[in-house]
Amino acid sequence: MAAGNGLAAADGLCRACVSLLGVDGAAVSVVRDGASTGTFGSSGALSRRLDELQFTLGEGPCLDAVREGRPALVPDLTLTAETRWPMFAGAVMAVGVRAVFALPVVLAGAPIGALDLFRHTPGPLGGEHLAGGLFAARLATLPLLDLASGDLNWEAAGDSGEGIREFASLERVEVYQATGMIMAQCDVGPAEALVRLRAYAFAHDLTASEAAWRVVQRQVALDDDSAWAFPDHGWGTTS
Repeated sequence: MAAGNGLAAADGLCRACVSLLGVDGAAVSVVRDGASTGTFGSSGALSRRLDELQFTLGEGPCLDAVREGRPALVPDLTLTAETRWPMFAGAVMAVGVRAVFALPVVLAGAPIGALDLFRHTPGPLGGEHLAGGLFAARLATLPLLDLASGDLNWEAAGDSGEGIREFASLERVEVYQATGMIMAQCDVGPAEALVRLRAYAFAHDLTASEAAWRVVQRQVALDDDSAWAFPDHGWGTTS
């Protein structure tokens, strides 16, 4: 935690969780207005992708943990896939994840994100591992504060929330760019444009960021009906 900037420290914290807490992956999500708006740190590419799925699908443990202000602990996804986060559960189980745990990250008394922990085998996060995870979630506020005070300009925050959006979308700038392009292409508002982007991502086995890059790079235009052909669904690979 003492080395590097906020982002590097967040990645280091996630890797430490994997080493110490008996899990296979970890990520720190930032949540705003009920949506996962950024992956602030991760232990690796798979953890970052699994966290991104919660933004793409609009459901998952980190969103519940922030909304309810308490840990969301699911030791065996095969027992809960039909009742909690059916799309997210199906997506992560397709890549071999069997247990997920989300612990709120609280700043100034309010949950602003979550530490997400993943495991390939079912089983509870109990005893010292749970206590360690809760401590790690508290530590996650430190790199967030470091970034807020040093890496980004918060002067633009104001009532519009632009500074907060800059901070929260570190890995999702392309989503905002693509949303604007879809608004122009389809003559729709921002909410519907984001729904279209997420729907295209789901249809094509992509995360929202991956779908956004296709739009930004002009590989696809979502006013074209051919863009909505649904392939066989797998979620285990990227297209």
